[in-house]
Amino acid sequence: MDINHLSSLIIKAAIKVHKELGPGLLESVYQRCMVIELENSVLRVQSQVPVPIFYRDKKIHDDGFRIDLLVEDRIVVELKSVEQIRDVHKKQLLTYLRLADKPLGLLINFNEVLLKNGITRIINTPSD
Repeated sequence: MDINHLSSLIIKAAIKVHKELGPGLLESVYQRCMVIELENSVLRVQSQVPVPIFYRDKKIHDDGFRIDLLVEDRIVVELKSVEQIRDVHKKQLLTYLRLADKPLGLLINFNEVLLKNGITRIINTPSD
């Protein structure tokens, strides 16, 4: 499946969840609902995926961070329920993409009146 089509399906699932629940709940609630929506769309989704950290080819931590959602083993979805997305949230997702070696990430802030205002797409461009 094309990565753009896949990201579109993830966004549609997020919009469904947001329409049903609205803003203001805990991130963990949205995460569980997103898993249900994505699985209902017949997408493979993993939740709280641990990612080991390597430094100079040495593993220094088994799970330096956890990916909120990993969809079809290609797209990292970072969920937030915050007043405002800040640059540090975007940089955090980019770091996750680089460490997990994934091409695309979606940062979704459910604490918006209109969810489309809370969606940021981050592309992991190769450094070489």
